[in-house]
Amino acid sequence: MNFRKVRLIPFILVGLLFVTSCNLFKGGNDVSSTTGWNYNDPEFGGFEVVEGHEQVTGPGLVLIEGGTFTMGRVEQDVMFDYNNEPRRVTVSSFYMDETEVRNVDYREYLYWLQRVYTDYPEVYHNALPDTLVWRSPLGYNEPYVQYYFRYPSYNDYPVVGVTWLQANDYCSWRTDRVNEKIMIEQGILNYDPNQANADNFNTESYLAGQYEGVVNQNLPSMDPNKEERRVNLEDGILLPRYRLPTEAEWEYAALALIGNTFEERVYERRIYPWDGHYLRNSNRKSRGQFYANFSRGRGDLMGVAGNLNDNASIPAPVKSYWPNDNNLYCMAGNVNEWVQDVYRQQNSYEVDEFNPFRGNIFKVKARNEDGSIAEKDSLGRLRYVEISADEAAGRHNYQKADNRNYKDGDVMSSMKPDGSSDWNTDNLQGSGNMYSQDPNDFNSLVSDKARVYKGGSWRDKPYWLTPGSRRFLDENKSRDDIGFRCAMIRVGSPSGM
Repeated sequence: MNFRKVRLIPFILVGLLFVTSCNLFKGGNDVSSTTGWNYNDPEFGGFEVVEGHEQVTGPGLVLIEGGTFTMGRVEQDVMFDYNNEPRRVTVSSFYMDETEVRNVDYREYLYWLQRVYTDYPEVYHNALPDTLVWRSPLGYNEPYVQYYFRYPSYNDYPVVGVTWLQANDYCSWRTDRVNEKIMIEQGILNYDPNQANADNFNTESYLAGQYEGVVNQNLPSMDPNKEERRVNLEDGILLPRYRLPTEAEWEYAALALIGNTFEERVYERRIYPWDGHYLRNSNRKSRGQFYANFSRGRGDLMGVAGNLNDNASIPAPVKSYWPNDNNLYCMAGNVNEWVQDVYRQQNSYEVDEFNPFRGNIFKVKARNEDGSIAEKDSLGRLRYVEISADEAAGRHNYQKADNRNYKDGDVMSSMKPDGSSDWNTDNLQGSGNMYSQDPNDFNSLVSDKARVYKGGSWRDKPYWLTPGSRRFLDENKSRDDIGFRCAMIRVGSPSGM
């Protein structure tokens, strides 16, 4: 054996590592295919590109691989609403909470609001769930008013008494807390226990340069004129925002056809989030047990003592029963869940075939006269303004920026692309007052504040447990059988890492 050659091997390896590290710093093979200039190379201007990046899964989320499915009614329309005709649509991949948001999760949110917004106690009070939803004129539910939300025995039960607006605020807060934690774990920021009022970590305010925080170290900059820089969206460090799922996303996730297909063939169209048309488990080990908690009949919410049919007279803990094939719990029964959409009577001609959604309100960041982003508000959030009809027509060729009322028959949503409204309004379908927001006008219960909820609950009959069923409630109202869960877009490849 040549010992001289053996002794040279470590030096050769060190040399290779040095060369490799230099290539990584200078971009290596990361070269623009259009200009030939290196990426991530200070000698070539320092344009930075993150390649091969895949989105990580945020806390509490499950990846739902997208696909096509038949959205809409699967059972007889006993309500004769004719508002949910079956139609084939495609939903892109997204993430959804494994469970409904729990009481303990929402209390964590309230604790943060009370600790940070010391000068604005109304923020905390406006976020409180309405525990009086438990009251009934002819029922003794007073103990739930006091104990259901606060008592630790109910920590893992779904939060109820939360309006659609409150649920959206929770999603925004969760986005900021998750991204703040990521920044701390990355060593970019240090934890700041003294955040107060407007001086709190907000994702959009940080990206706009309106939040500093306690900086541990910024990212090294490839720009030859800068030594370091702040994190930006192109780094892929910050997660997209948490939000409520759309109606299409929620229904797709509940049906979980991933467990009911083979080579793009769907064996049978599911009625519930599980196979078959029964409400009881047919597996040998759990035979006869209910898949969800619901009202089996008038006055029967839990069965007979010693043999309780679903073991829950009110909402059950969020991980009760069996998850569906997407590993999501309680997508039928337990509590209904808010979704993003504004409610309208729909047919197959009034939805997009890709990611259908009703409720778009297009906004832009508020800016000063010199074009700079306006100062954040007193709560530390960026200010946004809705695009007017004229701006929407000029900027994006939309008929109207607010598309909640798209083709509903009201004058505003029937504007011409140039922003004018001189079309003959006598020919418009529907009533201009149907969705009026003025309480003095004659109008239906359907308005721009009517929001969809889905899933069935502990109070509901089995009919409402089908993912295709849909109902609505004013966004400012809450009930003891409506909760929510969060979702997030999946960016990049549909199937994940």
